[in-house]
Amino acid sequence: MTARAWQRMLSGRRLDLLDPSPLDVEIEDIAHGLSFVARWNGQTRGDFPYSVAEHSLLVERLLALVAPKTPPRWRLAALLHDAPEYVIGDMISPVKSAVGPAYKAMDERLTRAVHMRFGLPPVLPVSVKRLIKRADRISAWLEATQIAGFTEAEANRHFSRPPASPDLEAFRLSPRPPMEVKRDFLARHADLSALVEA
Repeated sequence: MTARAWQRMLSGRRLDLLDPSPLDVEIEDIAHGLSFVARWNGQTRGDFPYSVAEHSLLVERLLALVAPKTPPRWRLAALLHDAPEYVIGDMISPVKSAVGPAYKAMDERLTRAVHMRFGLPPVLPVSVKRLIKRADRISAWLEATQIAGFTEAEANRHFSRPPASPDLEAFRLSPRPPMEVKRDFLARHADLSALVEA
């Protein structure tokens, strides 16, 4: 018997993890999965886990803050930057390093399928990747210091303290119920998709 390499989605799609097709990628599946996947292995304060979907919404907002002229298609890419985790979960960086290149290869295949499904280039331009990574690192610092129990010194060492900004200080993180986050993720995806198509 061969090992199963696909995941059944709530939409009814069967996503092949080794050779994912863009035709099997549905935004409802992504939003649902990411809303139930916990960041920081669930080691966050609050009544609910801090989900990858919530993190993705934050990264997209932060990208708009650090690079206000970013076109909608790249903001959509920021919203979807962790989309593969809807099927492969969120691994903290030390685990990713231990698992090695196999995880990275699977993540890249899924990312390409997601991008193609939503009209993005299979591989993002390096400049866009850098912008998204910058917003992602700011998000990690905010999450680490506000809800994941890191001291500021630890967060500064691991994620680099972002430049002081009144706009940044306005971000207050509070984990929310998964279905509420899913609704907001779907709404933001719809808004950005409409802007990309306009």
